[in-house]
Amino acid sequence: MEKLLISACLIGENCKYSGGSNALQGEQLRQLQLCYELIPVCPEQLGGLPTPRTPAERRGDRVITRDGRDVTAEFYAGAEQTLTISEDRKICKALLKSRSPSCGRGRIYDGTFTGTLIRGNGVTAQALIEQGISVYTEEEIAQLV
Repeated sequence: MEKLLISACLIGENCKYSGGSNALQGEQLRQLQLCYELIPVCPEQLGGLPTPRTPAERRGDRVITRDGRDVTAEFYAGAEQTLTISEDRKICKALLKSRSPSCGRGRIYDGTFTGTLIRGNGVTAQALIEQGISVYTEEEIAQLV
């Protein structure tokens, strides 16, 4: 069975910055489980950040929390850990949380904490894309099943 790297929050793990999850609807998750072996990751936790944690957004190449703390190193460390897992498990596809500073693909928050979206990728999504892994968000599940 093909493996699919998936943001752990999408399968219901309470690793979201707020301590909750972004769990997919039951039918969506069930369809994915029928098609793939799911490999859950939370790059932010893998990078050493706690849950819950202060929200963060990308500002160019930096990742800054709402209270001004630079967590760029943790985000890049989590991306590296995720790449290692992907290589070890021979992953070709990933389903990641949209708009996230780690996992977002195509559109992410702009770093002002105003809900404004800009074109761009999260740190982990960009690293995976650069390694040739196809990255999807939960808004594109129909393309995977």
